[in-house]
Amino acid sequence: MKSFNIFFSRLAKSASCAVGSPTTFILALFVVLTWGISGPIFNFSDTWQLVINTGTTIITFLMVFLIQNTQNRDSAAIQIKLDELIRAMEGAHNALLDLEELSQQDIDAIRKKYEHLAQTAREAIRKGDVDTGRYELKD
Repeated sequence: MKSFNIFFSRLAKSASCAVGSPTTFILALFVVLTWGISGPIFNFSDTWQLVINTGTTIITFLMVFLIQNTQNRDSAAIQIKLDELIRAMEGAHNALLDLEELSQQDIDAIRKKYEHLAQTAREAIRKGDVDTGRYELKD
């Protein structure tokens, strides 16, 4: 199973790069134009329509899984990088590491504290004060 996961991750990354290229876009445009131009030849039949509908549906269905895999990997990598920045910054709140694993209720509670901090900082700016590092996160 591990080797399949590695294979799929590589496949998803390669496919994502290939599908996102200008060459692939031009190829897809060519296919659609060719299909459209061939309409009169096939009298715009149901089969003619079914060909493009079936092809695009299958491609879209498969691409959903490839794109989701790529996004999951990118999100995980970004999250690790953010965690490292928090960990390495003196004065940063290490409790924010791995925040995405908390319940929505816990995240909302932390967000309210930061919203209060931002409001306090904005009020200080309106009074002519600076807002860099002067305010503490309070419970």
